[in-house]
Amino acid sequence: MINNRIQDPAYQTDLFSPTPSHNSYKHRTTVLNLILMSILGALNTLAFAPSQHGGWLELVIFFCMFWLLSQTRTLCTALLAGGTFGFGQFVSGVWWLYISMHFYGHMPSLIAGTIVVLFALYLALYPAFSAGLWYMCYTLSRPWKTEVTLSWYASIAFACAWTLGEWLRGTLFTGFPWLASGYAQVNGPLAGFAPLIGVYGIGWILALVSALIVQTVIYIGSERGIAIWLMSGVIAAALLLSGELLSRITWTQQCGPRLSVRLLQGNIEQSSKFEPVSIRHAIALYQKLIMEKPADLIVMPETSIPLPPYEASPQFCKAIQHFSDTTHASVLFGTVGITMGSNKLKNFTNSLYGITPGSSIPYQYEKHHLVPFGEFVPWGFRWFVNMMNMPLGDFSRGSQTQPPFIVHKQLILPNICYEDIFGEEISCSLRKNSSQSSILVNSTNLGWFGNTIAQEHHLQIAQMRTLETGRPMLCATNTGVTAMINADGSIAAQLNRFTLNSLDACVQGRNGITPYIVTGNTPILIISLVGLAIRFWMVGRGDAYAHK
Repeated sequence: MINNRIQDPAYQTDLFSPTPSHNSYKHRTTVLNLILMSILGALNTLAFAPSQHGGWLELVIFFCMFWLLSQTRTLCTALLAGGTFGFGQFVSGVWWLYISMHFYGHMPSLIAGTIVVLFALYLALYPAFSAGLWYMCYTLSRPWKTEVTLSWYASIAFACAWTLGEWLRGTLFTGFPWLASGYAQVNGPLAGFAPLIGVYGIGWILALVSALIVQTVIYIGSERGIAIWLMSGVIAAALLLSGELLSRITWTQQCGPRLSVRLLQGNIEQSSKFEPVSIRHAIALYQKLIMEKPADLIVMPETSIPLPPYEASPQFCKAIQHFSDTTHASVLFGTVGITMGSNKLKNFTNSLYGITPGSSIPYQYEKHHLVPFGEFVPWGFRWFVNMMNMPLGDFSRGSQTQPPFIVHKQLILPNICYEDIFGEEISCSLRKNSSQSSILVNSTNLGWFGNTIAQEHHLQIAQMRTLETGRPMLCATNTGVTAMINADGSIAAQLNRFTLNSLDACVQGRNGITPYIVTGNTPILIISLVGLAIRFWMVGRGDAYAHK
């Protein structure tokens, strides 16, 4: 019955047309429309950092995208429309992966470029899925609902389907939530929703507001659709205003003493980072930077010491411990950790070691969310890793909940590299840890991706984590962007990229919980799943009534 409905031309009319007819939009969804969708996807990349007004730009792009999507007349064209939008966004938004594979992995340019395109096509499957799911939710139940009801359902179904697609992209196969639509709203009108429903919830509201504005524009001036355009406009405006009002709420409180911090940016050349000469240079450089000036907390980038420190340079560890004992400074540095497995063999971890005054055993944080192909090799892809001349290996995974690093009664919650793009895991660590952390620290090395938008995007992601948790974050990177982010998402200070420097600042810890820390992504996922389930349940009811 469902398949018959999809194919029935009677139900393949424009979504919001006050006077739907079989032939009125027969040729609207053409190759030109698909090209426009791909252009919109590429333009949507511009809505993300470093744009300061990307939130409004993204709203305009989503308006245009939903307008074109609303004109699709078959499931196939809806899938293609969503897919071309996604491909345009991802091929323009993650092209920097080419740099790591070609320039640092020495993979032939044609192969590296092909892999980037294939990866963008894979990521595009998720917006295609969302568009197709939305089309089915709307089209299958048109015959037995009023025009006003259908319009509301179309908007809500779009928000639910879009959010479900983004969540799946950030979850399946270890997840890749880069360029999730909510990130562009860090400085936008919807940022205030972050402490309540997180980045995916912001994406839900963005999709809903965009669809409501489309309804308002289409029905404005129509006597038949006055209820639609009036209420749609009012609700869209109310949601935008609510985002602004919510951003003025302070969800957490200051706690403990202010800490003086130094974030070190070594600017080590990535192409030679793992060579013996470069390793010795990095150890000497960071030892010099650390001892230049004491601070309550000194943070170094990910794998700044790219070998187990007590094997690579015992003198370095002794010198840093002595410096800590005499100046009362705590030092957190990225390195390769060692744990003993059940088979009594050494397991290596991507770790942060912490040295505090008087400590005999260093603090150790072990990275939990590992990067496919970079830190572990997925089954069946060893051939791919062998094509790259990169120091890749199988690291062991740390536990999701690990004790904080304590500095002068401030509890530091570390994360490494792209772990901070998984907001659910950060909130889970804060929620489940018996000692609630007051400051977030990200230690990373984006030197693999050159001087590209990847660095700005990653900084914007860190800003979203501060909004969701109500806590400041310290970002220490090898080549940039090294920065301190306030609890409200604003950037307090940052270093120029690709410079050898250190960032001196003061940070105030915060305690308390935001609604997002308590619930994570669960509420917005329930809303999306229930909303879509109701639509398909109503389809069944419509079929039942049709046969009575």
